[in-house]
Amino acid sequence: MNKYKTQLKGLTLEELQSLFLEMGEAKFRALQVFNWMYNFRVTSFDKMENLSKPLRAKLKENYSLITLNFASSELSAGGTKKLIFETADGNKIESVIIPDEKRNTLCISTQVGCPLDCKFCATGLMGYKKNLSAGEIFDQYLLAQQHTERDITNIVYMGMGEPLLNYNATLNSLKIFAEALTKGITLKKTIVSTSGIAPKIIELADTGLKPKLALSLHSCFEKTRSKIMPINEKYSLKENLEAVAYYAMKTKTRITFEYIMLKGLNDRDEDIKALIKLTNQIPSKINVIPFNSLQHMHPTGFSASLFPTEKNRIEAFVQKLRDNDVTVMIRDTQGDDIAAACGQLALKFK
Repeated sequence: MNKYKTQLKGLTLEELQSLFLEMGEAKFRALQVFNWMYNFRVTSFDKMENLSKPLRAKLKENYSLITLNFASSELSAGGTKKLIFETADGNKIESVIIPDEKRNTLCISTQVGCPLDCKFCATGLMGYKKNLSAGEIFDQYLLAQQHTERDITNIVYMGMGEPLLNYNATLNSLKIFAEALTKGITLKKTIVSTSGIAPKIIELADTGLKPKLALSLHSCFEKTRSKIMPINEKYSLKENLEAVAYYAMKTKTRITFEYIMLKGLNDRDEDIKALIKLTNQIPSKINVIPFNSLQHMHPTGFSASLFPTEKNRIEAFVQKLRDNDVTVMIRDTQGDDIAAACGQLALKFK
């Protein structure tokens, strides 16, 4: 029977240094291994040429560098690519590469499924299986880079799962991206998207890492937001807005409010007034997102009653915000033909 091997991928530089000292090895070896894993992106200890053969043998016997295996991919007509990866325990997750003229963005997952049951989101409809490790989170970037000709320039923690409910693994992956040895991505080009776990927003602000933060807002009214996002019952909008205001102040970054347009629910004139008031209080911008179909999930209940706001209403909604000096971006729907657009990621559990 093969001895179970510990995943080395996902350990931060500090954790690697502690590990090598416990092994009786010099601390600088951790820097070398970190560089091989996250900069040179090797998947075999044999390729770590500046390590001694006995050390390579010891690492090979006890540790693994592979956390995910590529399973399949789909390419949309517009160039968006959905990648499906399989974990060592047989679960599958999705990542999405979203190209445009100036950037090549990777949307990564932090959980297998999601426990939050947001009514507009296919991942919520599929339920929750497990948290991903920091290595599984980071390996989505390393593997995705092999499936795109352009360098990945931006990372968004906006795939399957709630990053701040898998806080420690999310944090470790951010620490790895933040290291100078990890070339290619900086935290200035990284966004952590959350449905609103207020205590963890504050905790992340206090780490000093300063990734950009996006809050899934979708309504400025507690009652409406609770209907759309049940997590609002546990962490209220008021509590989350206080947390993101603290995050903006502490990190000196601007918050992104994500706002999926739902017909008759959050596209009214009173919603415009509330958004204007909110953006005057917190340094922020708004990402307006057309609602993408969940029909591939056969939704029932409240989810089945959701419909997209008409295009002309979205345009009028956005124009009124801009007329009041609100910074607004309209996120183009990309990848909906392969169920890879915002809110559409979902897989069946084994």
